[in-house]
Amino acid sequence: MRILIYGAGVIGSLYAAYLAESGYSISVLARGKRLEDLKQNGLRYFRRGATRRADVTILETLQPGDRYDYIFLTVREEQLRCALAQLNGNISPTIVTMANTIAPYAELDRLCGKGRLLPAFPGAGGGFLNGILDAGLTPYFIQPTTFGEIDGRNSERVETLKRIFSKAHIPHQVVKDMRLWQICHLGMVVPLADAYYMAENPQEAHKDNAAMRTTARRLHENFTRLHQCGIRISPPKLNLFRLCPVCVLSRVLPAVFRSRFGNRFMLQHAIKARNEMDVLHDEFYSFLDERKKQAG
Repeated sequence: MRILIYGAGVIGSLYAAYLAESGYSISVLARGKRLEDLKQNGLRYFRRGATRRADVTILETLQPGDRYDYIFLTVREEQLRCALAQLNGNISPTIVTMANTIAPYAELDRLCGKGRLLPAFPGAGGGFLNGILDAGLTPYFIQPTTFGEIDGRNSERVETLKRIFSKAHIPHQVVKDMRLWQICHLGMVVPLADAYYMAENPQEAHKDNAAMRTTARRLHENFTRLHQCGIRISPPKLNLFRLCPVCVLSRVLPAVFRSRFGNRFMLQHAIKARNEMDVLHDEFYSFLDERKKQAG
């Protein structure tokens, strides 16, 4: 089994490390400063209190004839279309798009070559400390790695990917409608990221009562609007945001923001990916407005 990780940021590096530890043949495509660091020092990561180096092959180019069983595309939303277009000339059969997007999958599928796209979303977060990956997987009950075919069918490549993740001890789930899942995911993460941008000191966003109240209200409004548009909330547990009173949410949110989980999986991404989150903010609310017009 040959797997290419296209993108050597936090997410790509973490999945590369887990998959390499499980014995898979892993290559990592990197660019710029990250490429130079990987060439010089290898893919270093913290695991169980020690610094390790992943047994991976570092690449700076991908040739059309380079065939991998899976390409994991771990790039930001604003880089996604360009990366898919570049992969159109490669012969690998399956591109797993681990990206935060609500772009129509038919459009993305055309960019990379029809039938190759397998939408997914990572369950991970963290950062780098002096060039060493300091990241982790989110627990299953919070957000496992999520994926599924565009048409919702249970394909052989989905079953194979489940076995790959199981062997690598990566929490995962398959959903029937990935785009629906990603729309609902944005309904949650956009207000959470915006809270850090509203706060004068993002590291202490939990102390900003106005930011916490605004975030609680936006979460409630987002899922209320999605429900009113006839969108099935996925996963169902996110219905909590529309069913729970705003006053209760605003009291619970500070504990989430000041937790170790909040720092590792929410704060770090929000600060590093401000441009991406601004784009996703606009895309999500434009989507809601368009659905409202269609329903009206």
